[in-house]
Amino acid sequence: MRRAINQDSYAIVLADTQNSWEKYGHLFIVADGMGAHAAGELASKLSVELIPHHYFKLRDQPPAESLHQSILNANAEIFRRGQANIEFRSMGTTCSTLTLAPEGAVVAHVGDSRVYQMRGDQLFQLTFDHSLVWEMQAAGELTDETARSGVIPKNVITRSLGPNANVQIDLEGPFPVKRGDVFLLCSDGLSGQVSDEELASILSALPPQPACQLLIDLSNLRGGPDNITAIVVEVAEDSICSAQPGAIAARWNGAPRTFSPALGIVAAVCISAAGLLCLLGNIPLGVVAAVLGIIALGTGLVQVLWNGNSPADAHGRYGQGPHRQFKAGNQPLFEQLAGTMKSLREASEERGWKIQWDLLEGQFEKAKQHAAAGNFKQAVATQGKVIIELMKQIRGQRDTPASDSAIDL
Repeated sequence: MRRAINQDSYAIVLADTQNSWEKYGHLFIVADGMGAHAAGELASKLSVELIPHHYFKLRDQPPAESLHQSILNANAEIFRRGQANIEFRSMGTTCSTLTLAPEGAVVAHVGDSRVYQMRGDQLFQLTFDHSLVWEMQAAGELTDETARSGVIPKNVITRSLGPNANVQIDLEGPFPVKRGDVFLLCSDGLSGQVSDEELASILSALPPQPACQLLIDLSNLRGGPDNITAIVVEVAEDSICSAQPGAIAARWNGAPRTFSPALGIVAAVCISAAGLLCLLGNIPLGVVAAVLGIIALGTGLVQVLWNGNSPADAHGRYGQGPHRQFKAGNQPLFEQLAGTMKSLREASEERGWKIQWDLLEGQFEKAKQHAAAGNFKQAVATQGKVIIELMKQIRGQRDTPASDSAIDL
């Protein structure tokens, strides 16, 4: 509602076959850019383009390692672009990624854009906000009450892609995935306006598309001070559910590392050339070729045999998530939505908007009946759809001046 430029970007890359899913999984990304001029827009756009590009080239690594390296590569390119143009200097972006693969749900992120997992009526925040408030709380320098007071600005982030040549990336997971699980990736334009309990209620009550629309509408109705981006993902098939926890750990820690074909070719060519050069009497060049072949062969063997330093623990898990847990607050949200509808009706009558109130009032009565029966989840679902339709009709009032469209809720 207040930003002239949308500096958020997102990407959804779904595997088109079962074989592709087993290799790569499904990939989702949300990025929230920052910087003057169009710098933030460019930074976020680059991140959602570069990360999938690099991720699908790293097919022989587990998802967490592939995501980690892909984000490092994206950071390097964003930093290079920023250094090359003074208008883009210090541009940056948050970046939160989610893969749904045979290992489970794996998250890699930088900044304060979030990834949630909804199961039943419980919402889990899988990411840790890289913000000043969260970092101070984690260090014991800030109480929960002080954090909620707003004394420390919530939008001051401590990490982002682009401003620096190096970046620290958090890896989380793999988290087990069951049919019916719902995941939400969002920028802080959403999480800053809709509470976690409200997020839980909406995600548990509505299918992905209307849930996403209602989240956007509520954020805008509450002021829309920032760009708002949300991806809602529902696990609808058993075929993409994760394996048992034991199998996850075994596969994670024991992922096979294959000998690089390129290094194999180099080693074979060099050793063959060395033999031929020695037969022709050119011993010095033959020795050089042999050494190069041995180096290539040794490098390939090291890749196969050496696992390197991994941030995973003994159980093949990354990170400390989930970091917070919430329960759906259906009754408070229904009452909030009812109040929102009342305010919108008053605004529409004041401005002379043409709204189909008969249809909307009929659905609102059904929502109230569900609430009276104690079925607040269904009441939220019904009333949420009413708000979505009402906002759609309000946006259709083309003759309403933009300066008169603000609604005090």
